[in-house]
Amino acid sequence: MNLVIEIVLVLLLAVGSFFVLVGAFSLVRLSEFFKRLHGPTKASTLGVGCLLLVSVGYHAYVGSDPQPRELLITAFLFITAPISAHLMAKAALALRMDDLPQLPGQAEDTHVPDRPDHGPDGRS
Repeated sequence: MNLVIEIVLVLLLAVGSFFVLVGAFSLVRLSEFFKRLHGPTKASTLGVGCLLLVSVGYHAYVGSDPQPRELLITAFLFITAPISAHLMAKAALALRMDDLPQLPGQAEDTHVPDRPDHGPDGRS
């Protein structure tokens, strides 16, 4: 039974590390803001959630006192990550980031078509 628990913890640790790596890679490598926003909020949240689950499992396996720290971190992570991503996306839409000029080295065909004209104050 001990070997099974250790293998499960190691697999969760490997999966969590992989998703954290994918989230960091997508933050650095993807081209547009909205793509860059999507990678860390999804992959890193899943990765850190797995790592925290490993921490809770390890402390339960060793028999040390349960620490509410990991559970609180997990709860706050799963609450704040989607909310912050949603707020950043709404702010980017309000700033009309898709109308900004392309950065050097970006392909020209990735530009989003123009939106309909707005009034002088930016509202419809």
